[in-house]
Amino acid sequence: MADGHTITIEQGERHVRVVRDGQVLAETDRALELRETGCPVRYYIPAEDVRLDLLAASDTHTFCPFKGTASYWSLPDAPDLVWAYPDPKPDVARIKDHYCFYDVDVS
Repeated sequence: MADGHTITIEQGERHVRVVRDGQVLAETDRALELRETGCPVRYYIPAEDVRLDLLAASDTHTFCPFKGTASYWSLPDAPDLVWAYPDPKPDVARIKDHYCFYDVDVS
């Protein structure tokens, strides 16, 4: 990647759980661990392990020159809590159909 910027994606071996106000939003043993220069480790959770029925699509979109355009989802009291890359760039194609949350519990 450009100018020393790197992104690595590995199959995680840890249990990842996302809880907000007592409600489990996601739970998996199959998260992908994405490490990107200058960012904390992010856990991308397969769509099948996310309670998409609890989330509402947001109008927010952001662009990353390395990953592509992200779409966001919200809870009534938590705007843009989760994001995904519906059409990620080829170098990070593994994160397609995976969702990432800002706050996760990892064990």
